[in-house]
Amino acid sequence: MAAHSVQRILDQFGSLAFPGIYDTLSAKIAEQAGFPIGFISGYSLAAATIGEPDFGLLTQTEVVERARAICSSVSMPVIVDADTGYGNPLNVYRTVELLIDAGAAGCFLEDQVWPKRCGHMRNKRVIGRDEYLQKIRAAVEARGDRDFFIVARTDAEAVEGLDEAIARVTQAREAGADASFVEAPGSIEQLKMIGSRAPKPIVANMIEGGKTPVLAKEQLEAIGFQLILYPLTGLFAAAHVLQQFFTQLHQTGTTLGMEDQLLSFSEFNDLIGVEEKYAFSEKFGE
Repeated sequence: MAAHSVQRILDQFGSLAFPGIYDTLSAKIAEQAGFPIGFISGYSLAAATIGEPDFGLLTQTEVVERARAICSSVSMPVIVDADTGYGNPLNVYRTVELLIDAGAAGCFLEDQVWPKRCGHMRNKRVIGRDEYLQKIRAAVEARGDRDFFIVARTDAEAVEGLDEAIARVTQAREAGADASFVEAPGSIEQLKMIGSRAPKPIVANMIEGGKTPVLAKEQLEAIGFQLILYPLTGLFAAAHVLQQFFTQLHQTGTTLGMEDQLLSFSEFNDLIGVEEKYAFSEKFGE
């Protein structure tokens, strides 16, 4: 079987930092910035799609349809946060098939009890290890020989301890998953233990203000991580700028004096490919 596109990129770079995206615009910006892959963050998707926290409120249908729009808007491979697979192994199997059909290059699959919570929030619960492994096996079987990168994520550290979390990702890799992800370690010491004990490649989830210390890419590489994810950076940045500009507009009735902080009309048109659409339209006499 040929190497998956995400794995080929990882082989090329050795390790890489990449962003979370949540709509077609953030995906285009990430690709134009030069990132070779992107990740559809469930936290960001919940916030941007329904304006709610990451409490398992998004449905399988909502996630797949948003993934379809995002994946079709860019050429880079996109990994999707598939939460728990939205049910039992049969649901996981269907979720993987739907994501492949939507153009996704892979997914994260976790072991929380559904409805799940953001990995950096409190009061998480996890299913039994055997039940989780059955979900991984279902995902692997659904993928078959197709190009789809499965990341085994566990939230067990917060519930049952780090040894159990590492045991879970180790067995998930033996069951056919492609990468390991122990969510929300709370210290550099725990990060080092994960980097030395979990099967590589390993995800480091860097959330500004979250439970896990945010380290530089070189530090994370040195302790054993290869997939360095910043899932919420774009969301937090966009929200911050929108707050600034909308507050200014509300208070003063204008954005005069802030123009140099905006993309120009022509720059934004370049971003979304206006001239390319004009050229394509001219083929048909428009």
